[in-house]
Amino acid sequence: MRRYAFLIVALLVFAGMAGIVTVRILSGSDQDQGRMQRPAVPVAAYETARFEFADIVEALGTARSRESVIVSARVSDTISQINFDSGQQVEAGDILIELTDTEEAAGLSEARTTLREASRDLARVNDLIARGVVPQQRQDEARAAVERAQARVASIEAQLADRIVRAPFSGVVGLREVSPGELIRPGDPITTLDDISAIRLDFTVPERFLATIRPGMVIEATTNAYPDQVFLGTIAQVDSRVDPISRAVIVRAEIDNPEGRLLPGQLMVVEVRRDVRSRPAVPGSAVTRYLEESFVYVLEAQDGTTRAHRRDVALGLRTGNLVEITAGLEAGELIIAEGVHRVRDGMAVEITERRTYGPGSGLPDDTTMVTQP
Repeated sequence: MRRYAFLIVALLVFAGMAGIVTVRILSGSDQDQGRMQRPAVPVAAYETARFEFADIVEALGTARSRESVIVSARVSDTISQINFDSGQQVEAGDILIELTDTEEAAGLSEARTTLREASRDLARVNDLIARGVVPQQRQDEARAAVERAQARVASIEAQLADRIVRAPFSGVVGLREVSPGELIRPGDPITTLDDISAIRLDFTVPERFLATIRPGMVIEATTNAYPDQVFLGTIAQVDSRVDPISRAVIVRAEIDNPEGRLLPGQLMVVEVRRDVRSRPAVPGSAVTRYLEESFVYVLEAQDGTTRAHRRDVALGLRTGNLVEITAGLEAGELIIAEGVHRVRDGMAVEITERRTYGPGSGLPDDTTMVTQP
């Protein structure tokens, strides 16, 4: 009797378990059917557009003036007059300082008087020779006297010119280092003079970039003094030698500086754009990565329904929120920009938002990737 009772209990348990399984199967079928009837998944769409990409070599550079000189005198004497103020714009040939020239001025007056007398004597001798009164030798002596007087005048004029310090080129003078009445000697600094109408920017790049950097390439430079401004320039020269220790080469760029905002000695961050190209770009949120694969979901209309289809793509550079697409996608194709984690291949979707990147979107038109040297 116990055996029969045990068998009856076992049959009842088995029947109960079978009923539970049947209920679960039936409820699962209802859920699958509910999924098939679920409404389309809402997504944000983006129409693929082309952007400009470039590899950028970044370096640090030092600003230098186009022309620069420390102004000094050629002779020793006291300063009689100063004709400039610190920070003043001067033109080439402007007189900056004048040294005392009393002795030289007197000597020049005497030399000019001697020249006039010698010239009158030569005129009288020429008249006498024409009348045959004096010999030809007298004319030679008179002409030599005139030439000696002329040389004396030229010598004193040169000495006077050395006592006038002029600006060798147009530019901005620096701080004044002297005062009126001060005795200065050759080489003593009076002030500095810089032509800052254009800035020469010297920076170094590794030798591996020699094949891609050449004169005429555009550079962009920034400085802490003006953090929101980008200064554009062009590469003027590439040094003919590579430093054997650092294996770097000096590159010189020129930046127009009409407002004089940049000053010599400033540290600037330089970006050299190379390999500029136009490629399709998509938001980073649109790209899904799995192992070694990268793909996006392309939206296509089928039988009045918008469906998402997986598309493998090859990625390039990335900047900000945009990723360069080198293969697998063309400009103008509509993709899912956000919501890819809720989508599967072939699933119906509903476009609730269309996003754009570029003018008016807060992202720059020129999209670049920085490659550190």
